Amino acid sequence: MHIAWLGKKSPFCGNVTYSREVTNNLLDRGYQVSFLHFAQEEDTPAAWSDYQEVSIPFLYKSQVYTIPTLKSSKVLAQALRELKPDLVHASLTLSPLDFLLPEICAELDLPLVATFHPAFDRRRRLTSSTQHLTYQLYAPFLANYDSVIVFSDIQRDLLVRLGVSPDRVAVIPNGVDVQKYSTGPSRLKAELKAQQIYVYQGRIALEKNVESLLRGWKQANMGPECKLVIVGDGPLRPSLEPFYGPDAGIIWLGFEADEQRRIEILRGSDVFILPSFVEGLSLSLLEAMACGVACIATDAGADGEVLAGNGVSGDAGVILKPQGVHGQLRHILPMFRNLPELAALLGQKARQRVLERYTLNGNITQIEELYAQVLQRGRVQVGSRV
Repeated sequence: MHIAWLGKKSPFCGNVTYSREVTNNLLDRGYQVSFLHFAQEEDTPAAWSDYQEVSIPFLYKSQVYTIPTLKSSKVLAQALRELKPDLVHASLTLSPLDFLLPEICAELDLPLVATFHPAFDRRRRLTSSTQHLTYQLYAPFLANYDSVIVFSDIQRDLLVRLGVSPDRVAVIPNGVDVQKYSTGPSRLKAELKAQQIYVYQGRIALEKNVESLLRGWKQANMGPECKLVIVGDGPLRPSLEPFYGPDAGIIWLGFEADEQRRIEILRGSDVFILPSFVEGLSLSLLEAMACGVACIATDAGADGEVLAGNGVSGDAGVILKPQGVHGQLRHILPMFRNLPELAALLGQKARQRVLERYTLNGNITQIEELYAQVLQRGRVQVGSRV
């Protein structure tokens, strides 16, 4: 089967990781993959496999959204016409091209699958946040895709409430390569001269609520033997780093492009903290869990669901309310410092949860099954929500 994949290769974000991991594994399973992405003259990272690529022109792209040029839709349509794939899979990049894609594929009679990534706050009303406005904007167009992949039942329910037919929405959670992301040796503690390491990996942006993490850490007064490591970059870093530094036991490592180094950081950490206001299903969280790191995360997006499993107590980690994170951390962090066996136990449970429900191998198998279903039932008519 020939899959035309429309996704991202840069700048680094969860969508980039998702596209890389899924397409590489589809290739490993014998699929032909053509990769269409917004690019000028960019070098392909070494972690990407060799396959046919098509560059789509753009005016601007960021970790969050992309602005194509006026001729982008023509370039995309011509590429699909020449490639003649069996199916198109768009890992949506929050671009105006997302809204034109159903018409392009309908004209070429190509089945169309989307993966819808935007974060959301599960506790707010649909009209109360930018993220939920994104769901409202996209829902009428997603109804014209043959199938839409989301990462949790919560996301599925949101789209169904907004008019997308239930049989067009497939829940396929993110998956992690549990051979690569696993427990193992690390020199991190020796490098940082620390007995305990707490880590955040992700963007330094408003929706990630990193300042609340930093305030909570500082107020917890964890002592000189505990370090908080911040891995990542973003627009808020320049305003935060001068006020939260080594004197408070906080170490800023910046963006780390090397995946093996990121894995070593996770393996050397005792606790992973994700304080986000909004999320989808965080790959960073799943990667930390797979490495056997105890996890603290807010009940944002599907992250609380991941840690709680089928229960409500968060038995694979500690779940925080998205509001008042710094106050909660002020009390929780010393507990981990004083009870290191708690981190070890939760780390074991976290990895077991990933092995049971969030492996990349299982993710790819579900995607394969979805492709077969889409090809069997035929294309949805553009403009129809049936």
